[in-house]
Amino acid sequence: MNRFRLPYHLIVEESVFEDIPKALGDVFPKISSGRTVVVTEENLKSIFAGILDEIQKDFSKSELYLIQKADYDSAVALAKYITMNDIKTVIGFGGGTVLDLAKFAAFVSKTKYISLPTTLSNDSLASPVAVLGTEGRARKSFRCTIPDAILIDVNVVKSAPDRQLLAGIGDTVSKCTALFDWKLAASKDRESVDDFAYMISAMAFDSMLHAEGAELKNADFIKRLTYALVMGGLAMEIAGNSRPSSGSEHLFCHALEEDFADQVNVPHGIATAMGSYPACIFQGQDTGNVERIIRQFGIPVKPSAYGITEEIFVKAWQASAATRADRYTILNETDLSNARLSGIYQEMERIF
Repeated sequence: MNRFRLPYHLIVEESVFEDIPKALGDVFPKISSGRTVVVTEENLKSIFAGILDEIQKDFSKSELYLIQKADYDSAVALAKYITMNDIKTVIGFGGGTVLDLAKFAAFVSKTKYISLPTTLSNDSLASPVAVLGTEGRARKSFRCTIPDAILIDVNVVKSAPDRQLLAGIGDTVSKCTALFDWKLAASKDRESVDDFAYMISAMAFDSMLHAEGAELKNADFIKRLTYALVMGGLAMEIAGNSRPSSGSEHLFCHALEEDFADQVNVPHGIATAMGSYPACIFQGQDTGNVERIIRQFGIPVKPSAYGITEEIFVKAWQASAATRADRYTILNETDLSNARLSGIYQEMERIF
């Protein structure tokens, strides 16, 4: 039986970053009294100078730690710094890159971790997985601890570029094909499906599917998207792996990131949404639900918009399964011929 833990707090409110110790006071009454490191990056330090100043005032024994690279070595270096300096609380302030590094460093150093996302571009704000750079352009997913608390300041998220929020929706779209692949692997005796984790991930997808009339920067929709991304993270925590949120569509994303990083640059969540449409076709699923969400929010998944040529698209899909050779998906048994993939590429260029 899997053992899992959940965050003590999930707070989605306007201006919640203005008094974090008060928001967490019922569970962590003395959280502001210990040494704290606020992990962020240089550009966010300038964009959110006022908020970061307020956080440092609230945590009187705090310091900023500016990351330079989101790789494994940097995360381990931060973990060493935390341990050697008797840090009691780690606060991750930023997007997925910052949150993953801070989360992994807190896990390695066995330190309390508070997640403060500045955008909702993927489920890293709540997941028990950290994606970090390794050798060269390669990135690897590392198991770690889910945050002790997640605080979303609606005003901060509203200030994020639209594309980052669209990427968050795209990361939720991918649940559709990820769940199919999980059940497929189970049917081949490669995995076992945790029904509760499956249900939660499916609910995350459904929350986007049934968001008719939602406006991207509306406070209610920001809450809906937050809950969807958090549900994705919780589903992974319960399952003990990333299966509820990551299937063939994510393998396509990994192939783009690892093999074509010098030619294309697609936000992670948008790349997974882009991969979900072909994955539906490979799986024999109706593409209607995935198309519906993409069209409703205008998620930009046209491959050529990111410099993804037909040749790159074909090669990326053909290389996808090798990015996680241990993960059984529809890619292990579908036709990935040049002709078929070229046809799908042309179809996506036409309809999106």
